[in-house]
Amino acid sequence: MAALDSSAGEVAVAKRPVIGIATQTQEPVPGQLPRCWIMSQRYIQVLTESGAIPWLIPLLPTDTDTLRAIYDRLDGLFLTGGVDVDPSTYGEQKIEQCGRTDPERDAVEMQFVRWALADHKPVLAVCRGFQLLNVACGGTLYQDVASQRPDMLKHDYFPTESGEPSRRFLAHTVSVETSSRLGRYLGEAHAEVNSMHHQGIKTLAPTLKASAWAPDGLIEGVEGVNGHYVVAVQWHPEEITDQPGQRRLFTEFLAATGHR
Repeated sequence: MAALDSSAGEVAVAKRPVIGIATQTQEPVPGQLPRCWIMSQRYIQVLTESGAIPWLIPLLPTDTDTLRAIYDRLDGLFLTGGVDVDPSTYGEQKIEQCGRTDPERDAVEMQFVRWALADHKPVLAVCRGFQLLNVACGGTLYQDVASQRPDMLKHDYFPTESGEPSRRFLAHTVSVETSSRLGRYLGEAHAEVNSMHHQGIKTLAPTLKASAWAPDGLIEGVEGVNGHYVVAVQWHPEEITDQPGQRRLFTEFLAATGHR
C-alpha cells in the first residue's frame, strides 16, 4: 500500500515483511529428479496474500555463515507442517510408529528458532512447526499419539488418494484461553479446527505456555512467556482462512514485524 508524503510530494511504499520458511527434503526419484528441497505452495500463497515476501530457506545445516546471512534479512520466521520431528532431537529412540523424518530440516529450523528467540524476532508456527518449536525450546513429543495415548481422540485426519477427508475438514473443537494472543485473534473461547497430525506435545517447554487444548487435553496452542511474539497452533490455519480468526493469525504475525 502506498502513502503520499505531502512534504516531499512523493509516494512512499510501505515495506513488506520478509518471512523465512524452511524447505523440506525430497529424496531423489531415479531417472526423474535429483535430491530436491520442496515446500507446499499454500503457505506461500497465504503469506503473500497477507502482505509478506516469503523467503524459502535451503537446508544447509553445516553452512552457518549462509544461514545467518539469510536470517539477518528476515523480519519473521514461519514454521510449517511436514514430516515428523526426529525423536533424537529430544533424546528418545525412534519407535516403529514414528514416520519419516528430515534431520537436516530439524537442524536448520531449530537454529533459526534459537536465533529468533534470542533476537525477539516474531515466530508463527503450525502443525509440525508447533511441535518443532516445543522441542527447540526444551520440550518433548509423543512420537505417535494413537499408540502412546490410545485414550485420546483421533487426530490424524489425513486426506486419502480420493481427497477425503479434505484438508479443510473440521475434526474437533479446541478450547482457547481468551486472554491469550490466540484467544484475542480467534475472538472466542472455542473454535472448530482441522487436524492432520499424529505427533503432539508430551512435555511442554518451560519457555512456552499453553493457550489452546483439544477435548482430550492434548495441547493445541502455545505462546511465548516473556512478551516475545511466539504464536503456534497444532492445526492448519492456512487451509481455513475463510474464518476471520484463522486469517488473523497471519495478519497479526506480519503486523508484529513492524513493517505493516
